[in-house]
Amino acid sequence: MDAEQLRNLQAPLKQRYRDEPESARVTVRSSGTLDPDSLTCRVATSRGEVAAGLHPAAGGDGSGACSGDLMLDSLVACAGVTLNAVATAMGIAIRGGTIEAEGEMDFRGTLGISKETPVGITRVGLRFQLDTDAEEGQVEKLIQLTERYCVIYQTLQRSPAVASSWARSASSSG
Repeated sequence: MDAEQLRNLQAPLKQRYRDEPESARVTVRSSGTLDPDSLTCRVATSRGEVAAGLHPAAGGDGSGACSGDLMLDSLVACAGVTLNAVATAMGIAIRGGTIEAEGEMDFRGTLGISKETPVGITRVGLRFQLDTDAEEGQVEKLIQLTERYCVIYQTLQRSPAVASSWARSASSSG
């Protein structure tokens, strides 16, 4: 896809969102099914079911996908798609490359060993290695715009409001 094809693809969407701002608001969803016997949650993804389990540092056997890894996978996927789209719009030829994300966390928080230790990933690093002839300034702008328009990157930067609720299953007795 070239820049003109991308513009033609997105132009009707952009115009609709300008004319009808409420049409740009979309709710994304995910769902999972608990398996208490194996301490996993089967997550229904658009590409099939993924069994999420405890990280080995929390007692898991490594057979299930770690939720932290899945979050980083989402960041890499979003950054990659965004970078490709931005490079196309900027007319920067990318022959290939890799994107890596890594996060640091201290499992003392997750396991309740230390109340002072935060639960969760406390630092995320994102690295791009690109096969391109673009000038350094162009690549720096490409990365800057990728960070600006990557949904997952911006979500992690801005920490959205999160709320939970619960309901009893129909199969529950009592």
